[in-house]
Amino acid sequence: MSEAASAPTSSAPGRAPARVLVLGGGISGLAAALRALDAGAEVTVLEAAERLGGKLRSGEIEGVRVDLGAESMLARRPEAVGLARAAGLGHKLQPPATANASLWTRDALRPMPKGHVMGVPAEASALAGVLSDEGLRRIEDDATLPATEIGEDVAVGEYVAARLGREVVDRLVEPLLGGVYAGDAYRISMRSAVPQLFEAARTHRSLTEGVRALQSVTPTGKQPGGPVFQGLKGGIGTLPLAVARAVRDRGGEIRTGAAVRELRRTPDGWRTVLADGTALHSEAVVVALPAPQAAALLADESPGAAAELRTVEYASMALITLAYRRADTAALPANSSGFLVPPVDGRTIKAATFASQKWAWIAEENPELLVLRTSVGRYGDTADLDREDGELVDVSRRDLRTATGLDARPVASLVTRWNDGLPQYPVGHGARVARVREHVAKLPGLAVCGAAYDGVGIPACVASAHTAVDALLPGPASDASGQAGQ
Repeated sequence: MSEAASAPTSSAPGRAPARVLVLGGGISGLAAALRALDAGAEVTVLEAAERLGGKLRSGEIEGVRVDLGAESMLARRPEAVGLARAAGLGHKLQPPATANASLWTRDALRPMPKGHVMGVPAEASALAGVLSDEGLRRIEDDATLPATEIGEDVAVGEYVAARLGREVVDRLVEPLLGGVYAGDAYRISMRSAVPQLFEAARTHRSLTEGVRALQSVTPTGKQPGGPVFQGLKGGIGTLPLAVARAVRDRGGEIRTGAAVRELRRTPDGWRTVLADGTALHSEAVVVALPAPQAAALLADESPGAAAELRTVEYASMALITLAYRRADTAALPANSSGFLVPPVDGRTIKAATFASQKWAWIAEENPELLVLRTSVGRYGDTADLDREDGELVDVSRRDLRTATGLDARPVASLVTRWNDGLPQYPVGHGARVARVREHVAKLPGLAVCGAAYDGVGIPACVASAHTAVDALLPGPASDASGQAGQ
């Protein structure tokens, strides 16, 4: 059945559907399931893998629990912290023990500048020590340049370089954005990735003036609501498992190893066929899958949405976790959470996190051990990911030695690969997402959510899940599922 020939659901107005299927057991799918349960629906989650959590994953190295995926969540948005509290993890929320980070650039570790918005400074002096004198002088030109037409969207790097010079992008914007998207700042959409900066650029003649206006609303170092970031004792990877327990405790069903091969409209809802031939019927379906898998399932019923989703590109990366005897790590900078590496400097690693210094709970689990991790891989630059695990450990050690002087041999190492792990948000991404949702909206009882739409961070994924469920189910969902203010 085509998307234009969809039939209405049989649910009466004002009443939640009797059954909702959620396809995907990552954090988006699990958050959607909890939201739907709180709205009174009967919920089943189908996850193709045997493990829940998607890109959130916990593991161990030398007996110490560590995150093998995302390690923190933005706390200035309420959704992720609210979800953690709803899942019974409120008492385990923990801010970083230190937020002192550095940039490894121009052959030295340099303190991470303050007074900027995703690398864009309010004043040239904020980047002193990171940029050359010429680069600092170029920032001053922004005050006298005529206004730059921004249009419907623009690449972050392209716009910032035009206003402030390429050095700002290459030395600061690029590594900061790369830490989130593993992408290319000269391709990434400013409207989608840094919307507050896009709005400032759209409404102010100069970019630095726009950043100053943003900072006047939220003064640097005085973020509302406590820490900017939060972690969880035991790791962010414990979050999806806790949400899954909450789903089951509220009567929801979760099936792992349940790959979906077909999704079809019926006169009264949806027919979902699993790889083993089992068919499930529901009044509503939330597709919380990466774009390629979502496109494959929607190809028959919504070819327009599927075509758009096939254009979503992904970046791959690897995390290299290393454990050292703490007595061997005196070379590491004390009270530092780690450093970012601009691609322009030609290093292999793009970041290093001193996990035992950043998270008190890791240090407490084994005070004699120091755990750190590096990351390798950026969009369009996958050559290093073709290396064997042992080679990735070796190049990480080499870069760490050059950056910090750490020359000890780790007592253990672990390489975690995230192939096609991060969706890319190029210029026009927001318009693409709008077209996907326009196509999907033609099919009653269907919604999509996940990292491919409104942001790759945990709060954005949770918000995407809430939006999807709220579009399907009538009435407000319970605040317990992580609404603003939790």
